[in-house]
Amino acid sequence: MNRFSRSSIFASQILRPNESKKQQLLPASQHFLAQRSSNRFFDIYKLVNKAAIEKERARLSDELNRGYFADMSELKKHGGKIYVANKTIVPAMAAVKFPDLEVNYSDGKILKLPVRSNGNGNVAEAYKLEVPKASLVCLSFRASSQGMINSWSAPFLDAFSDSRDVRLYEVSLIDSWFLCRSPIKKLLLRIMRKSKHHESTELKRQIVYSFGDHYYFRKELKMLNLLTGYIFLLDKFGRIRCQGTGLATEEESSSFLSCTKLLLEEK
Repeated sequence: MNRFSRSSIFASQILRPNESKKQQLLPASQHFLAQRSSNRFFDIYKLVNKAAIEKERARLSDELNRGYFADMSELKKHGGKIYVANKTIVPAMAAVKFPDLEVNYSDGKILKLPVRSNGNGNVAEAYKLEVPKASLVCLSFRASSQGMINSWSAPFLDAFSDSRDVRLYEVSLIDSWFLCRSPIKKLLLRIMRKSKHHESTELKRQIVYSFGDHYYFRKELKMLNLLTGYIFLLDKFGRIRCQGTGLATEEESSSFLSCTKLLLEEK
């Protein structure tokens, strides 16, 4: 009986040689493929890791080469006027989009700027907000630049106080690690809410705060000097149609008002 079984097994191996070889080779091929996949994963990991290290190294070098004293030196030279505002509106096809920025109201509510249309309607779906035809976004990193912000926002509010299609956002960018900690952040917002300086009765004037690391946001908008103010006029799709810095001159203020009127007429 044992002989029959052994001979049957031997015969079956002879009659099916290819299947037998496949069974012998399968573990080795699987091992090769697994090793190859593993090596490829580590190669990708090394590339990604190397890219991340180079990116962080470039950032560190940038931040070390440019600090408070460099900003102050520039401020003394041009008073915060890094570039002159454009006199005419940027064509819609050539305009770039304002990068997304999450902000907080003093009561803790969160909003993502810019409030823009997705092209299918006039409501920002994420927050169910009415999309303005024009938004003036004023960005500052230090309280000392508030006077610069006011030089742009005051004429804007005076000119469009009766318009329902215009919004004004004054954004304070807060990068401090300590101030961004959850308990300190809540306390700071509570203080801001009680401060008379930050109370506003104008429906279109939104005073908000953005906490966190804004390095790459700043790089995208080319905001290098933290001691000045940056002004952006956006259309309903969140595109930058005008921009300025520092104290607004009479000519710049007039240009921004004219460009805003053009945005209100756009369909």
